[in-house]
Amino acid sequence: MVRGLYTAYTGMRNEQKRLDIVANNLANAATVGYKKESVTNQSFDEVLSIKIRDESEAYNDRPIGTMNLGVKLGEAYTDYNQGSLRQTSNTYDMALDGKGFFAISVMDRAGNISTKYTRNGSFTMDRDGYIVDKDGNHLLGESGELMIPVNTSEVIIDESGGIYADGLYIDTILVTDFENYDYLTKFGDTMYQVTEGAVEIPSTASIRQGYTEQSNVNVVREMVDLITITRTYEANQKVIQSIDKTLDLAANQVGKI
Repeated sequence: MVRGLYTAYTGMRNEQKRLDIVANNLANAATVGYKKESVTNQSFDEVLSIKIRDESEAYNDRPIGTMNLGVKLGEAYTDYNQGSLRQTSNTYDMALDGKGFFAISVMDRAGNISTKYTRNGSFTMDRDGYIVDKDGNHLLGESGELMIPVNTSEVIIDESGGIYADGLYIDTILVTDFENYDYLTKFGDTMYQVTEGAVEIPSTASIRQGYTEQSNVNVVREMVDLITITRTYEANQKVIQSIDKTLDLAANQVGKI
């Protein structure tokens, strides 16, 4: 294999991965509670090149230096920095000001219930009085799934998460934080699930009723990255085209002599 072809291929593959990440960030720029993603990459380790069985070297092997085989794809990671807060004045819209996550009870198609975590505080009350997200998953309080009496005329949620229906205390919203976010994996666009080794810690976040946390995606920066990625991808394409022309000349023109 011509080394330049492989090097250019790894560059194109890396830029394709970056393009997928940026496109997903832009698609969710207006998604409440979305956290932007990025991807890491690194150069392959340099390897020793040796000239072997060359007549000009009297068929003796001779080191001729080191070379690099291109770029290695890394892993995607999430930026958990807080997004801006937008006032909606909706009773069940909530935003976390600080580090932490709302706990959500999620039921899968098989009927299994598990707890997921989110910063998306766009909630409503269903006809049974439960506080739910847009998919009908129940918001959790310290005593379990939160339910408000359906005939309540006023619901107040204080900064510590205490819920009061017509002045009567109902429950406190469960807000959870983690020691290391590396033990969180994405579940959909705005939810996270824990993996083995995750350690829960008390959250210091305060709850803002009538607000939602917006995506932390900077659209201008993502567009600039998109242009950079496109140009880098095209540069790698030109490398492959140039090598292809050189090989064509070597095989079809020089080979005729």
